[in-house]
This record gives sequence, C-alpha cells and structure tokens, in this order.
Amino acid sequence: MSAERPSLPPVRLHTEAELARDALSAPLLARAARLARWAGPETRVGAGGELAEAQLPAAAEHLGLADDEDGAAYASEAWRLAVDTGLVDVQDPQDESAPGEGPDGDAEGTVTAGENLALLTGGSPQDVLGIWLDGLDAVHADATAPAFDDFADLVNEDGSVDFDALDWDPETEAEFLDGVLGNLYLLTLAEAGPGAAPVPLPALAASVVVPDDMDEPTDEVLEQVSEAMMRLDDQFRVLEPIGIVEYRPVDETLLSGDGEEPEADDEDVTRYGMVRLTPLGLYGIRERMLEAGVDAPAVGDLADKGADALLDGIAYYPEDAARSEVVLWLGHRGTEGAAQAAAELLAAARGSDGGAPLRRLHCQQALASVGPEAEPAVRAVLDDPELGGLARVWLAERGAADVPVPPESMIFWLAVDTIAAQLDADGDIDELQELVEGLSSGHSGFFDEVWRVDHPATAEVLEAMGRLHRDRKTAKDARKAAFKARSHHRR
Repeated sequence: MSAERPSLPPVRLHTEAELARDALSAPLLARAARLARWAGPETRVGAGGELAEAQLPAAAEHLGLADDEDGAAYASEAWRLAVDTGLVDVQDPQDESAPGEGPDGDAEGTVTAGENLALLTGGSPQDVLGIWLDGLDAVHADATAPAFDDFADLVNEDGSVDFDALDWDPETEAEFLDGVLGNLYLLTLAEAGPGAAPVPLPALAASVVVPDDMDEPTDEVLEQVSEAMMRLDDQFRVLEPIGIVEYRPVDETLLSGDGEEPEADDEDVTRYGMVRLTPLGLYGIRERMLEAGVDAPAVGDLADKGADALLDGIAYYPEDAARSEVVLWLGHRGTEGAAQAAAELLAAARGSDGGAPLRRLHCQQALASVGPEAEPAVRAVLDDPELGGLARVWLAERGAADVPVPPESMIFWLAVDTIAAQLDADGDIDELQELVEGLSSGHSGFFDEVWRVDHPATAEVLEAMGRLHRDRKTAKDARKAAFKARSHHRR
C-alpha cells in the first residue's frame, strides 16, 4: 500500500531546550512569572481572579512599567496569564475560608503560588513548554474575543450580557485566526524556516479571503481583505507578546480620522504590517494543529521508529528533510547497530504494493548514509529479484570488488522500478524526461523486451514513457509496449 502524503511538509524544530528558553523570555510569560513571584497573602483579587484595580499601580511598578501609560493594562494582562497558566492559584471569594469583602466592598479571593511556578525554573524543558502552550491557548482566546467599545450598551436590564448584540461567533473567529496561522506556517516552511523574510499582512489576509480560483479580486473581495487586515492587526498585537510572531503593526498614519482602512496603493508594503513566525511559533502552531488532528510531521519524528515506518514516512519528504530524517534514524541506532540497520532497511524495501518502488529508492539513498558497514547486508540480497539491482548499484558506487553482472531481466526490472519511484515522487519533469530517455537509449531493443517485465507498474511506466519521451517514434514504441504489457499481465 502506497504511503499517504502528509497534509503538510515536515518542519525543522529547534531543540526543546532552545524552545523552552524562548518561552521563558517571551515578554508576556516573563511578566506573568515576575508577578507570580511578587504576589503574596496581601495581594487582592476580584471575584473573577483579576488583580484588584488598586493593586495595578504596584504591579506595574514591579514590572518596571510605572512610567508607561499602558503599564496598568500590561500588568493586568500578565496577571491574567499567571492565573490561566497556574503560576498563581486564586481561591474563590465565595469559599467560606476566603477573606470576604475588601475595603471597597467587593468580594476578594486569596492568592498563593501555583504549582507551575516552580516548574518554570526547576522543571524540564517539556514542563516549561507545557506551561507556555497553556498560555498560548489563553492568548489565542483573547485575540479572538470581541472588542467591547461600550460595554454598558451590551448589559441587559437583569445584568446579563447580550452577546447576540455583539454579532460575534467564537468558533468562526477562532477558525479564521487558525486559518491565518496555518497559512503563515506553510509560508514559513516554504521559505525554509523562521529565518525567512516576513510576510506582508495584505498578502496573508488575501490568502484566507480571496478564492483560489479567482484571477482578479473584485472590489467586494478587496474590501473583505482590508477588513481582514485590520482584524489581523489587532490579533497579532495580542499574539506577539507570547512569542509566536515578530510583528510590525499597520502604520497608524495610514488610517484616516474616521477609522477607514488604509488605501491599497501605497508603495511601501511594510507600512501595512509585516509578520514573521518565530521558531517558538512554529512549535506552538504545530502543537495546536496536532491537537486538532492535522498531520503535521517534524524532522526527527521517525528516529525511534522501525525501518518500515521510516521509509513510508519519508516517501514524500523534500530531499534535504528526508536525508536529515535518515541521519537521525541511524544516529538513534549508533555505530554498532549500522549493519543491523542496513538489513532492516532492505527488508522494509521489499514489496509489490504501490509504494514499494519509492521505498526502494529511499532505501538505496539511506544505505549511502550507513557506510561500509552496510556491505554484508547488501551482498546478502544480490540474488533477490526485488533488491538485487539496487544492491549492485550501491556496491558499484562504492567501488566494491566482485560485483556480479546482473541478468538482463534484473536490468529491465530495475529500470521499471526506478521510473515508477520517480513517477510516484512527482519529481522534476525535466529530470524525469532525462531518466526516461537515458534508460530507453541505453539498451538496444529496450521496448521489445521491457513489456515482459514482471513488475506491477510495468504498463503504467511504459505509458508514462510514451507521454514523456520527446522523440515521437520512441514515444510510439513505448505506447505499443504498454499495450502489450497490459495484455500480458491480464493473462
């Protein structure tokens, strides 16, 4: 059975230790930890666990934000994260053991250090990242929450909040932001990681608004892109302090006094916002996608798996990612296990299913990383009808002595298997044409013989050769051979 293509290309993540250091230095989590260590029995909180308003100036001063006009807001935001991530525990003011009412008549709870606070300094990198992921979830929820321009207008006579008046669907908002973050993740991988250039906000907004089959966006769609940009501007401002993105906000001078969106013809695209995913952001978004059931592989996932899982797993990886995965897989087995690793790879490469040719191709490439220790295992399969051809190629490439001459049937079988693998891999069309033309011209009467090859993909390969070969006569010969192969295999 052919391996399934992963939904996303594999990501190269930083080590957990590096990611944990990034998490600890994220401004919002760092502030939350400082406030958690600052809090004590005298710290006053409201019924919802929020820091009492009278405490905010002292909290802002502790964070070094006393002179910042937004210092109190930053302190409140950091305190909420400390509560959400378990850095502090707040006892419900309705509990009989709680202090009761404060000086201003509001119910108050008590504050104690949370279990997670000690893990930030004494726990493992996984502990730190687990706390950070909880923080990311909380910040993501904040980023998709509605903006209360005038909260009083939303309160009903009975004191309840009229959420219908907000015209806000939490699931829709979360899906929109997750779609944007998913596209940013893909763009980052396409540019070879978080060191890539930042993405213009208009392009990112367009990626989730403009239909794929629309050549020229309509005025209505362009207006939707502008609206999406302004939503994203607000959301990325909220997300940046948790460390998943580096964000250059929309230039506020582009906004007119009545709050209209910026005009779309300004030459400096950076003024419309630029966003770059950080290494921590790659990790965080991948974790969220995995939790949602998305297949989001990472280089190194297969290091402790069997050879069959390795060859199936790297089937559609980019070449450099596949090579890195193989090196990690071999490194997991150590030098002493190299010979056994080679034997496992060869055993896993066998098969007549649709994915077998590509497994054999990756097996041959993986054996190149094993080194001379693979030779005994390779020589052991010289007479194997499926592996004998690749074994001879491997030995010849290493300049080994006494490599037996392959029978003609094995030469043809290997030619079919090699093209089948390349067709399955969807490789470069020019390289595939060169392979097809090179194999067919390297043996006189190639198409007179190859149709008899007992390989499941013989007819499919010959049809492909008929499409790809640039010489008309040879292409016609390939199509005739494909017809013969289908008739031969139906018997």
